[in-house]
Amino acid sequence: MTDKKKIVWFPAKKNGWGWSKPSSWQGWTVLALYLLTVIIISIVNDPKAELFKWAVSVAISTFILIACYCWKGEAPNWKWKTIEKEKRKWR
Repeated sequence: MTDKKKIVWFPAKKNGWGWSKPSSWQGWTVLALYLLTVIIISIVNDPKAELFKWAVSVAISTFILIACYCWKGEAPNWKWKTIEKEKRKWR
């Protein structure tokens, strides 16, 4: 048997829950395609005129993006780290 290591496109966040920015070119491509899709949907379906159709289209695109994050990303889990004292100060 060969050990195939899972290639992570979207690493888990270092603090909090969810994913951070993509760590490979494949992840950046998925994110760019999502943004391009939302732009095209916004051009084709004007949100001011066809709000419901636009919202459903963007929701479907977002669901596909989240599915890609789940499939090719690390499992998101809660991670907490203490904030350094210098970073807590308001300036």
